Amino acid sequence: MKISYNWLKTLINNKYITPEQVSVALTDCGLEVESMENFESVKGMLKGVVVGHVLEKEKHPNADKLSLTKVDVGNGTILSIVCGAPNVAANQKVLVSTVGSVLHTFSGETIEIKKSKIRGEASEGMICAEDELGIGQSHDGIMILPENAVVGTPAAEYLNLYTDTIFEIGLTPNRGDAASHIGVARDLVAVLNCQTNSNTNQTHLNGIKELPEPSGILTIDIKVEEPTACKRYGGIAISGITVAPSPQWLKNYINAIGLRSINNIVDITNFVLHELGQPLHAFDAHAIEGNKIVVRRAQESEKFVTLDEVERTLKSTDLVIANAKNAMCIAGVFGGLHSGVTDKTTAIFLESAYFDASSVRKTAKHLGLKTDSSFRFERGTDPEMTINALNRAANLILEIAGGQISSAIVDVYPEKVEPFKVAFSYSNCDSLIGKTIDRTIIKNILLSVGIEIIQEGADGLLLHVPRYKYDVTREADVIEEVLRIYGMNNIELSGKISFSMSVNQPSVINKVDTEIATVLANQGFYEAMSTSLTKSAYTQNDEDVVPMLNPLSSDLSVLRPTLLYGMLEAVSYNINRKTSDIKLFEYGKTYHKKQSGEFPYSEQKQVALVISGKKHDASHHQPKPDNVSFYTLKSYVEAIFAKLGINYKAQNAEHKSLSGVYQYQVKNKVIAIVGAVNNPVLKSFDVSQPVFYAELYLDVIYNLAFKPVTYVEASKFPAVKRDLALLLDKQVTYAELEKLAFETERNFLKEVSLFDVYEGDKIASGKKSYALSFTLQNAEATLTDNQITNTTNKLIKVFEEKLNASIRS
Repeated sequence: MKISYNWLKTLINNKYITPEQVSVALTDCGLEVESMENFESVKGMLKGVVVGHVLEKEKHPNADKLSLTKVDVGNGTILSIVCGAPNVAANQKVLVSTVGSVLHTFSGETIEIKKSKIRGEASEGMICAEDELGIGQSHDGIMILPENAVVGTPAAEYLNLYTDTIFEIGLTPNRGDAASHIGVARDLVAVLNCQTNSNTNQTHLNGIKELPEPSGILTIDIKVEEPTACKRYGGIAISGITVAPSPQWLKNYINAIGLRSINNIVDITNFVLHELGQPLHAFDAHAIEGNKIVVRRAQESEKFVTLDEVERTLKSTDLVIANAKNAMCIAGVFGGLHSGVTDKTTAIFLESAYFDASSVRKTAKHLGLKTDSSFRFERGTDPEMTINALNRAANLILEIAGGQISSAIVDVYPEKVEPFKVAFSYSNCDSLIGKTIDRTIIKNILLSVGIEIIQEGADGLLLHVPRYKYDVTREADVIEEVLRIYGMNNIELSGKISFSMSVNQPSVINKVDTEIATVLANQGFYEAMSTSLTKSAYTQNDEDVVPMLNPLSSDLSVLRPTLLYGMLEAVSYNINRKTSDIKLFEYGKTYHKKQSGEFPYSEQKQVALVISGKKHDASHHQPKPDNVSFYTLKSYVEAIFAKLGINYKAQNAEHKSLSGVYQYQVKNKVIAIVGAVNNPVLKSFDVSQPVFYAELYLDVIYNLAFKPVTYVEASKFPAVKRDLALLLDKQVTYAELEKLAFETERNFLKEVSLFDVYEGDKIASGKKSYALSFTLQNAEATLTDNQITNTTNKLIKVFEEKLNASIRS
């Protein structure tokens, strides 16, 4: 937010404070001054340009359209200047750019004035036109000044050019009370008074004076149908105005803070907004059908064309300002195209209202509009400033645009918005701040920031906090106000630091998270962190998505149902910055709607892994390292389970965003999935290289990790391995084979493993070959040949009967 130093000084009685002192005082009280910049109404302020007197003029001997002049620029200095303007003549007062000066023209060019020869004649400066000085567009000839212009006067002084210091303040969302020059002035005065322990510095409102008696030629009826959303509505009608460019002083003020001058009426409303923090809106009175203002809710899907010529669709929760027939303005947000002030406007209705902050915020969000008006209403304005702002603007309009008051100020204020009542304890203040501050200083601070003391006791005060301080509703908030103005820098550090130390055993959750992070970090992974909010575009086909009721933007409109999207954004970000070898992991929660239950939503804590690119950097041992694969990520996941002491079963599974998915289970509870991200998903994130992704479900894992280990005595009898090569239908999976084997032989079979897979032209179409190894062992005796043969034959038979397998020789 931009604040003008010159403007600020008009609102306080201290005229001698410097910009540097203002900057320090504001930063110390929480209004951080992020930068200070000089504003110049004309770039360069015409340094080196002075009033001159043309003493002589004669024709250039070598050019028909040029003249030779002698110009007095003061202090007895006479310059020879070659001039091409047709209107130059002797005895004129002109503006002269002397050698060494730099001009910034109206067209944006930069001209450096040098001593030179033009067609053989010396020229020691330039007699200037408006556009060459950057103060106008005319290039018909040089500027001719009145005869009383004093020779040698700097052009900036003669033209009364404007310069200012502009503070860029980093306004935090809770400081709506400081979103104006009077709000900043209030804090500045409070700091200055605190420094001197006095009340000598004061703020004051400018231009608030009694208005002339209304003529009665134009009256506007006001009806507020939604008093909860519009708690106060004021208005005044002014007729006979002339819409024209603003006077230079008004242009200077609004240009200095980055606004563009439009016309005198609009500029006045903007001026009052930034001076007092109260948004105003001026309606063309002829656009108010039936001479009636109605503050109502919009109809569902009502169409409305705003000032930017965009047709917008309103909701039934949006508040509008309407006439007897149509909406004219979105309350507190944006005006309408057909009711605004134009060059032909001769009568206006000026509005000043106190709109509910949440109502304006919701409307601005869903319409995607952010205006100076909505910025202030969303943070909370001052209900007691509405009529003062109306008075200030009306007086300025009468002064600048002429006209007459047609109707007196109408103030619809059915129920007064009361200030916050807060009990304040000195002892609590001392305890929270860590220092005993003089009670007189505390009371001066409270009064300076606008807080009223309505009762005083031995150890405290009863306070009325004005409504414009929306974030000051509790005793702790008032203490913060005291500390903010008193200054954190004025709180001395204690000579000792006291703390209590406790030793707690780490919880299972901390141990599991730490072990997983350690395993992954040792494998070269980096931890990523992303927001819990994501784009609704990612989740269009998900039924259990949790949407935000009041999203900050379309990019942050739903709670993430999976960590995959944030990880893929990180992958895309890194690849676009030439980092294609990626190993990332992230802890986070996912959010889902529940079909039933007392609470309609659920959260799941997960850790996600993503890998892509090469396994490791190239080296002289391996100049071309292999790419990561599904099995690379699978090995990392299984290493985590080994570290946590979790025994699992694995099987194939399906996932909408992954292919080749492997699912890990313990007692029918899924603890992890691993797979390759589908190409359509990768394409939506602009990723062209393969990416592999895993999710570990921590809420389940926490209950399984670090269980006591049961030791079983190793068998004294040897194990035997038998291998089988099976010809199978392609759809048969290893998981089916493993499950069937253990169901068939429960006594001797200890382990099944797959050590070869073959698909090719040497076997029938639709077939594949699996080579399996079976480990057999008897815990009580050495297996006999008959037992081994019988067990092997039993397995072959069941594979042939249930899976249509055949033995390859």
